[in-house]
Amino acid sequence: MEGFCFARCRFTRLMAAMQLALGVFVIFISMASLHRFYATNNLLPGLDDPTHCAKFHTAAGGAGGYAGFDIRALADRVDDVLVQLAELQDKLEATALKIGKKTKKSKARHKQPENMTMPEFRRFLEDEVIHPLYSAHIALRLIRIPRPDPDGGDGDAAAPAVDPLVNFFTAEETRKYVTAKANRDGLPSVYGTNRTYSTVGHACVLMRQELDEYMSYDVGAHCPDDWDLGQRLMLGGCDPLPRRRCLALASKFFSRPIPINESLWTLPDDGNVRWSRYHCRGYKCLSARNQRRGYDRCVGCFDMDREKRRWVAAARNGTAASSLADFRIDDVLAAKPGEVRIGLDVSVGTGSFAARMRERGVTIVSAALNLGAPFAETIALRGLVPLYATMSQRLPLFDNTMDLIHTAGFFEGWVDLQLLDFVLFDWDRVLRPGGLLWVDKFACARKDLDDYMYMFLQFRYKKHRWVVSFKSKDEVYLSALLEKPPRS
Repeated sequence: MEGFCFARCRFTRLMAAMQLALGVFVIFISMASLHRFYATNNLLPGLDDPTHCAKFHTAAGGAGGYAGFDIRALADRVDDVLVQLAELQDKLEATALKIGKKTKKSKARHKQPENMTMPEFRRFLEDEVIHPLYSAHIALRLIRIPRPDPDGGDGDAAAPAVDPLVNFFTAEETRKYVTAKANRDGLPSVYGTNRTYSTVGHACVLMRQELDEYMSYDVGAHCPDDWDLGQRLMLGGCDPLPRRRCLALASKFFSRPIPINESLWTLPDDGNVRWSRYHCRGYKCLSARNQRRGYDRCVGCFDMDREKRRWVAAARNGTAASSLADFRIDDVLAAKPGEVRIGLDVSVGTGSFAARMRERGVTIVSAALNLGAPFAETIALRGLVPLYATMSQRLPLFDNTMDLIHTAGFFEGWVDLQLLDFVLFDWDRVLRPGGLLWVDKFACARKDLDDYMYMFLQFRYKKHRWVVSFKSKDEVYLSALLEKPPRS
């Protein structure tokens, strides 16, 4: 009993010592923070000069201020650290009080109380003390006060050397990612830059909570199974997403893919796909005959027998084509014989267009998003190349490089005209002179047809084919094969 009291008293003293150390740590951090604030102007010389304070507190880039620096975000980071330290102190005090109550009850009942083993005590220290202290320490380390950039000019016009987003986000990895990385030894790159900036989409600022959740992971460990969160960020405009320093998960049943010639028209094995976050748990569920398949805008695109007949049947033979708006691949390639070698498919599908073009010696990259089904994985498992990108992202292709751009079922007449304008101008940028734009059954309301036709006609492309057909009483299809003219 005396040994137990000695161990319990020793633990209580240890808790008290930790609280004392935590209090000293808070005081030290407060003094260090004040020192950093005062150091921004050499201990604030000329305190009576209002220009010094105005320069630091300017958040919108006024005269002589730091453009874009968010002083409120910096204050929020300091408040977050103080809240973490206060919560840690409260937790330690509550733990010590709880231990004291248990000790008194055990003495009153003369029963042998439960003793904390060394592994349990170590786990308590790691989870409840060390990790919160480390988080608070990193948060303070990552707070950056803007200083004049040596490359940005002299005097008051100098730009801040710290990106204002560093203090805006909460997650440690997010702040590390957006911090500019200086070149080793200060050596400039071949283009004369001496630091590298990692970019995120501007809408990430509006989705800070979701992005911080996405970037909250253990460095070097397995990534959380949150691909749907990343895609939600992308579709919300947080595109491109920041890189992550964790190991992507894969299906534990992944097996060898099907050989290339066979894989083009064979559904992959279910075990090669992570089915989390989907309504379906296998390709059989994604059949067009399953009314609860959990995705839309691509009816039958997992039916390989149906997909294999697309773009090859004649428009009037009553087999696979339903109207004059259905073009055959061979007719399209005949417009520029031997010149179509590489291209981009912007559609909602499983890569069947790229598979059909590959049979004709043409390499197609398929833009894909997993809209309720594993489209990107399916394209890759068929031996084709998926490009995981949204409409908000500029195409990662250089100017005048693509022989062909094909689009089908992607816009369907819902897209805003100005957004469509930006997209089409980007397509025009990457199409080479003489390249083909294949608009495959663009669906829209009849009343909107003139507006959408103008969007395609404004580029003054050569018309190889131009067909408008009825989809229903109030909707129409527009199919066109257009050739980009040379410009110099």
